Amino acid sequence: MKRLSLWWRDASIKARLAWGGIVTLAMIPATALAFYVYILLTLPDVEVLVRQNPETTAMMELRKAQAAAAGKKWRKRQYWVRFREIPDLLKKAVRITEDASFYRHEGIDTEEMLNAFRKNWRRGRVVRGGSTITQQLAKNLYLSTEKSYWRKIREYFIARELEKHLSKNRIFHLYLNVIELGPGIFGVEAASRFYFKRHVSGLDLEQIIRLTAIIPRPLSVKVNSKNRWLMWKCRWIVSKLKKYRYISDGQYKATIAKFKP
Repeated sequence: MKRLSLWWRDASIKARLAWGGIVTLAMIPATALAFYVYILLTLPDVEVLVRQNPETTAMMELRKAQAAAAGKKWRKRQYWVRFREIPDLLKKAVRITEDASFYRHEGIDTEEMLNAFRKNWRRGRVVRGGSTITQQLAKNLYLSTEKSYWRKIREYFIARELEKHLSKNRIFHLYLNVIELGPGIFGVEAASRFYFKRHVSGLDLEQIIRLTAIIPRPLSVKVNSKNRWLMWKCRWIVSKLKKYRYISDGQYKATIAKFKP
């Protein structure tokens, strides 16, 4: 009798566990659908950016709030410049450094994103973004600097919206005008004026390379410094420009020498 009772109890537990598993599996599609709908409903209206430049961005507001919390004064430097006024070589340097396949993908570089996911999974935290220029623009305009999977998911959907409504050149134009390039410095024109005292159209090759190099570390590395990492990054960019034949052998030799460790 005791064995029968134990068997009945075990069978009952197994049945409840099995039923619970079925209910859980049934809930997954509904939960995923609700999550997807929520994301779609909370997406920003990016279509206004087709002809209108944003007055501010999430990144600017974040830096302003951080300065206020620290009791520091904060000044924003930003000057909008037309896409055609930005040197082609600067555009090429930024592309090969930040997103070489920018004009070929639809906002997401799947291969790079998978590589980033694998690395993050191994580390147990987000250490590599795998972001395209479009994703970086989405983050700068609407999101925070928080490294989380939730932010990456929103970044993905906003990037797709940007690609859906804006041309590639417009996306790149916005990016080059809002990207953070120093404390309170946003966009290539503001950075050119602040660091080199000239309009972005008048930058020389060395200045273009230095400006491009600091994109990943705009707050910790100074453009005109001899920082070891900066010198390595500049040499890497010069080599890439030569590889793609964007500069001549003579330009390469003259410029690479300026970035010796």
